Amino acid sequence: MPLGLRRKKKFNTKETSRLVEGEHTDAAVRSLPSPPAPARRLVFHTQLAHGSATGRVENFSSIQELYAKIAGVFEIPPSEILYCTLNTPKVDMGKLLGAQIGLEDFIFAHIKGIKKEVNVYKSEDSLGLTITDNGAGYAFIKRIKDDSIIDSVKTICVGDHIEAINGENIVGWRHFDVAKKLKELKKEELFTLTLIEPKKAFDMEPRSKAGKSSTGKIGTGRETLRLRSKGPATVEEVPSEAKEKAIGKVDDLLELYMGIRDTDLATTMFEAGKDKGNPDEFAVALDETLGDFAFPDEFVFDVWRVIGDAKQE
Repeated sequence: MPLGLRRKKKFNTKETSRLVEGEHTDAAVRSLPSPPAPARRLVFHTQLAHGSATGRVENFSSIQELYAKIAGVFEIPPSEILYCTLNTPKVDMGKLLGAQIGLEDFIFAHIKGIKKEVNVYKSEDSLGLTITDNGAGYAFIKRIKDDSIIDSVKTICVGDHIEAINGENIVGWRHFDVAKKLKELKKEELFTLTLIEPKKAFDMEPRSKAGKSSTGKIGTGRETLRLRSKGPATVEEVPSEAKEKAIGKVDDLLELYMGIRDTDLATTMFEAGKDKGNPDEFAVALDETLGDFAFPDEFVFDVWRVIGDAKQE
């Protein structure tokens, strides 16, 4: 008898019905998606740079949120925090906290100390200052060039926050706006800087190296937490040596063309161009993300060459 004409055996028993229902139920259970993995808890240790007990901060995505967390730990207003350094309580601009924090970094918060007013005579066009800011409205001195005008004024120090220029409050300005303001000051005239230096300890006890970021080791030393002005922070791999070198070169170009140094800005420019195929696409990407700067074409081409060299490496 052909197989197609064979009569099918019917199963009408209750036991069979329950069995079939059970198989459907088991299949439905097996098809359910597995629950998401628990979110990784990132906890960082922190101290006030001039000396304090050790606190812990977590659940932040931006510089402003981090400052608020640190302020809450030490019961101070967030506006008291000038900037943070990583793994050292010293005013070390090479250890300045930017947009990325290593998962095992120890955060030291530098808060406001003594306010001072300094008169400076602008005898040359260049003052010899490199300005940066903390991402939360405070511009401060990152570098002083040897034998420059500012270098001769010993009361002005690296790490000093610039609060006002000639009595005009500049809190909330970005560092490039402050640099532009200083550059526009007339030559052969006296001007006044209102500065706030970071609070210093009278007797700084020796401190150990970077502490752990939690009671258990959560990082391998090859990952960082990248802070963002919008959206959640993300854990990323430490940049490659070629990328770090390229970002340093872009920072040098920023100083050459624009008179500023800003590692975060240089990083943003590198990220904008790393997946572009030609300088025109790169220029469009810069206009979309950093259009307010109006970068000259020569600068854009030089940065594109740096990114191209990094891609080859």
